[in-house]
Amino acid sequence: MSAASRAPLRSTARIRSRRAALTTTGGVVAALLVSACTSGGVSGGGGDTNFVMGEDGISTVAKGERDAAPDLSGETIDGEQLAVSSYKGKVVVLNVWGSWCAPCRAEAANFQKVSTDLAAKGVQFVGINVADPQVKSALAFEKQYGVTYPSLYDPSSKLMLRFEKGTLNPQAIPSTLVLDRQGKIAARSLAALSEEKLRSMIKPVLAEK
Repeated sequence: MSAASRAPLRSTARIRSRRAALTTTGGVVAALLVSACTSGGVSGGGGDTNFVMGEDGISTVAKGERDAAPDLSGETIDGEQLAVSSYKGKVVVLNVWGSWCAPCRAEAANFQKVSTDLAAKGVQFVGINVADPQVKSALAFEKQYGVTYPSLYDPSSKLMLRFEKGTLNPQAIPSTLVLDRQGKIAARSLAALSEEKLRSMIKPVLAEK
């Protein structure tokens, strides 16, 4: 086969590869949107999970059995670079949200209040903004609700692909994860949280030595 005839084949292969990648990412976005803005979230993780769901809907993992969070890094909605791993040594609260999501709006003030209250105790909040095609919508949301902690901008929900199946991963919008001081996933909620529930989710992880 000549070089000239091989070129179209390589081009076709590249196009198919791009389409496959877009299909995969699109599937993740669709799955998140199907379970988005629910009051109860969805169960899940797979057969090899090692977490326990409490009556409050919050799933937790014992200290010695936790999985490390994946690399969560990129550009924030403010245009800055951020890596969640840079907060190792702190308890990190990750909140997956979208400006279009009513439960996200309902919990926003609770997250900002608890973030302010616990900052001095070594708790860092980080948002992951998903499925907002225009960053100005995310910025308007933060301005409206007075959110001051950073949020990674993830319009195609690619960061969600980094969580391994079977781990305590986010599966709805909103979702909230608490990472321990070693960057491991300690707790998860798949529903909007009241201030009381959010504090109760963070408290045992913060108390760990």
